[in-house]
Amino acid sequence: MFENLSGRLGDVLSKLKGRGALGEKDVDEAMREVRRALLEADVALPVARSFIDKVRERAIGQEVLRSVTPGQQVIKIVHDELVEMLGGVEADTSISLRAAAPVVLMMVGLQGSGKTTSTAKIAKRLTTREKRKVLMASLDTRRPAAQEQLRILGEQVGVATLPIVEGQQPVAIARRAVEAARLGGYDVLMLDTAGRIHIDEELMAEVAEVRDIAEPHETLLVADSLTGQDAVNVAEQFNARIGVTGIVLTRVDGDGRGGAALSMRAVTGVPIKLLGTGEKMDALEDFRADRVAGRILGMGDIVSLVEKAAETIDAEKAEKMAERLRKGQFDLDDLADQLRQMSRMGGMKGLLGMMPGLGKAQMQAAQAHMGDGTVKRQIAIISSMTKSERENPKLLNASRKKRIARGSGTEVQEINRLLKMHRQMADMMKAMGRQKGGLLSKLFGGGGGMPDLPPEAADPKALQKALSSGALGKLPAGGLPKGLPGLPGSGFGGMPPGLPGLPTGKKKK
Repeated sequence: MFENLSGRLGDVLSKLKGRGALGEKDVDEAMREVRRALLEADVALPVARSFIDKVRERAIGQEVLRSVTPGQQVIKIVHDELVEMLGGVEADTSISLRAAAPVVLMMVGLQGSGKTTSTAKIAKRLTTREKRKVLMASLDTRRPAAQEQLRILGEQVGVATLPIVEGQQPVAIARRAVEAARLGGYDVLMLDTAGRIHIDEELMAEVAEVRDIAEPHETLLVADSLTGQDAVNVAEQFNARIGVTGIVLTRVDGDGRGGAALSMRAVTGVPIKLLGTGEKMDALEDFRADRVAGRILGMGDIVSLVEKAAETIDAEKAEKMAERLRKGQFDLDDLADQLRQMSRMGGMKGLLGMMPGLGKAQMQAAQAHMGDGTVKRQIAIISSMTKSERENPKLLNASRKKRIARGSGTEVQEINRLLKMHRQMADMMKAMGRQKGGLLSKLFGGGGGMPDLPPEAADPKALQKALSSGALGKLPAGGLPKGLPGLPGSGFGGMPPGLPGLPTGKKKK
């Protein structure tokens, strides 16, 4: 979502890094470029102006002039002000359930913003993470099959929905839902209200009436991040008329400019609580201002990466992988498991955005070598092999490779690149399995299960510094395979195996 803004800011700020001294003229020139980047990213003009004024005031002060590395100091100031614009580090962005049961959560927003899907996603999260008993009710009687859609989504995520009564109006449905949640012993009641193509008086009156009856503890505005400045206007009007306690931004995985997210918090004063990152029911992220700011400035988000890995891991499979790695075993079935794990964690694009220290050019090169389509083809190649071939890749002669290529719809060259990548990773895994007290065992513990993270994990920059300085242990001899470095592996405390190294050989013409 922040690709364009991240790229522009990266270009501007990188020019400051190499300079030994910064004058007022240098800062002014950089701030003009930053302001232009923010406006092009759809950030509201008053927000962009306020942001630039604050950064400039700090950047031309003694804080930078006396700094050993003034360029880096300016980048830190930009990062700090971005965090403040997004709500600050201390902002409580969790959904509050501190009320008498049933706690009512009301979802509001325009039609097409993703309210119904977001309702199901949040319900699933509250059920699995918070262990709450949730009831969902659709109040959308205008959009065809809207109530049926929520019922189907409820079946998919294992959450109860209020039975549909034909012809019943939204206010009556809200009364019935509150009574059903109370009598059924539900902890949380989620009301999916109707939306319109645009804000009108009828919509506001209906939502206000539902609010007065249900008395929601949280009113969450669902806004499409791709609508730019209009999303900010929608947020302002809903907040003024209904009273919004939090914002859920959807479609942040799209190619939007991201300015809506930067503007909404600053303009409305309402915290952004969740980010919808895809169509799948688990594609929902907590919003953390410091982590989002880190992604925008290319600093990565290693903490979210670790959390995402912890959520998607299969503990039993990880324990088996741990034992295999300790014995120095790593076959093509293990590689396929890694590739599937990477897909569950958001694919190559999602992971690269969280990796610290990757420049724009490096990310583009990595994606060109191994985009999500490449990962799917590699899984197809491995699936087209026999069990004996997956366990012993040395069996793969020319005729077998041709058969696998036909079965997977790929070329022999792709199979050769996959085998080369597997050999590199197998060597790395063997080295890690032999090493005692190294980076992986220190970072994730030596036993099974999910251990406590080190203190550095609470701060992405501190963790990045610890990793680069070797404070958490040295890498195995020979280092990681060329290309993108792997993530910590499951053999050292229950984390999933790392990202496969990217092949660096040139493609044959």
